Amino acid sequence: MDLILLAKAVVLGVVEGLTEFLPISSTGHLILVGDLLDFNDERGKAFEVIIQFGAILAVCWEFREKLWKVASTARTSAISQRFIFNLLIASIPAMGLAFVFGKYIKAVLFAPIPVATAFIVGALVIFWAERRQQKVMSSKSHIQSVDDLTTMDALKVGLAQCAALIPGTSRSGATIIGGMLFGLPRAVATEFSFFLAIPVIGGATAYELLKLWKNPVTLSGEFTWAIVVGFISAFISAFICVRWLIHYVARHNFIPFAWYRIVFGVLVLVSAYTGLVAWSH
Repeated sequence: MDLILLAKAVVLGVVEGLTEFLPISSTGHLILVGDLLDFNDERGKAFEVIIQFGAILAVCWEFREKLWKVASTARTSAISQRFIFNLLIASIPAMGLAFVFGKYIKAVLFAPIPVATAFIVGALVIFWAERRQQKVMSSKSHIQSVDDLTTMDALKVGLAQCAALIPGTSRSGATIIGGMLFGLPRAVATEFSFFLAIPVIGGATAYELLKLWKNPVTLSGEFTWAIVVGFISAFISAFICVRWLIHYVARHNFIPFAWYRIVFGVLVLVSAYTGLVAWSH
């Protein structure tokens, strides 16, 4: 058994779990860390998508009561039906664009320099969104939970999520900050982002598993164990992060994450420019 490969799987799993639901881009971090660990080939890219489902299971467990209530009342409750419909509506834009342009995006933008640039641009958007939050939110003061969202609210968040196709932007960041820019309270936008991750990342994981199933050689031996270890690491770290973020957004804004994105992005760009780190292209 390749212990070095398993160690890489643990590191990437923890990185995935800690960054999936924060507005700092899990994909961006996985690309950068994967590049440093020399685990950025096609198998590595498939690995990164699959372990994301471990993070999604953490959300399912945290919100199991809500999800069970929706599932058990889907036929009789208008609220549950609207919730399901909103998730579907919000999922379609990004999933559709990913299906059409996914290969092109991976070939051109899945590299450290584009990711670092997206980190910095995303930080500026967060600063802008936080400045506008109080002013815009007043028009949607009636929204207190995800059950209050209209179909148009969900569609707007879904369109904002399309920006996350650019690695380094952050899926959670695009949906949360996009929701805030459209007037949703920070806590509601964050919770809807949690739920929206289930169909979007679940679909991406199923697609990658299908590709691996068609190529069973890739799934053999040590790589399978690496997926298992990374999956478990992602689940545990994501569960801790989700619990923390729920409490954080109740009292704080996302400005610290914007500063983190800028510092991290600048470090990557400087290290690339000076040759300190031989980032791939």
